[in-house]
Amino acid sequence: MTDAAPIADLPPLQHVAAGARKIAYREAGRGPALVLLHGIGSSSASWRAQLSALSDRFHVVAWDAPGYGGSDALLPPAPTPQDYAAALLELANGLGILRFALLGHSWGALIAAAFARHHATRVTALILANASPGYAAAPLDIRRARVDGRIADMQELGPAGLAAKRAAGLLSPSAPAAAIEAVRSVMSQLRPDGYAQAARMLGTANILEDVRHITVPALIIGATNDTVTPEEGNQRIAATLPGARYASLVGPGHASYVEDPAAFNAQLAGFIAHE
Repeated sequence: MTDAAPIADLPPLQHVAAGARKIAYREAGRGPALVLLHGIGSSSASWRAQLSALSDRFHVVAWDAPGYGGSDALLPPAPTPQDYAAALLELANGLGILRFALLGHSWGALIAAAFARHHATRVTALILANASPGYAAAPLDIRRARVDGRIADMQELGPAGLAAKRAAGLLSPSAPAAAIEAVRSVMSQLRPDGYAQAARMLGTANILEDVRHITVPALIIGATNDTVTPEEGNQRIAATLPGARYASLVGPGHASYVEDPAAFNAQLAGFIAHE
């Protein structure tokens, strides 16, 4: 399988002028808007199954976060979740999307939580999947190791080497080869500049500080074989977010929406339909 094979049938990458920057995105379908935010080692290309399967019910928009794919990077070398949330607001305004369901996966959940906290009137429903907690509340040595370790790996290995090292660990031991290849292929196209900014953002973020102030309907999705953001952390987020529901996907690992898209999409669509 070539690098392009897992993403060959994706909707084309488009661009919108969002404030002072250019943001890249993919979209499919019509109906209520659903915006998808990828994780630190990913891009809009990772949402192929959601762009395909959910486009019969939703206007699905998946962005390339600033510094990823075709999107301009943010200016601060160590941006905060709020900086990324401001870029998301510019994207929504640029596309004329006034209200939307918002899903953030892993690192993207930090952005989604910050956005829902500060722009609640724009969010109809919030889904945080396999959510990263951020490291702002962690001891300094752990925070530095988690942030600096990621940046050092990228500098030493490059995107392709980083993908070869990390891809399988984002899925369960029983994940099919096609899922591993899909994760590896997307990760191999990372931009080192954007990845370094995103890693530094992890050091500034504490998702619990945002979710305790969120008032929109929320679903937290965990997965039984997620060793990156284990279920107990996601359950803690659900317990902190007022009124949040929790759903456990049995079987997949961290990249649950890639490994088991049918189960993931069912939880997502079912929740939105009832809000």
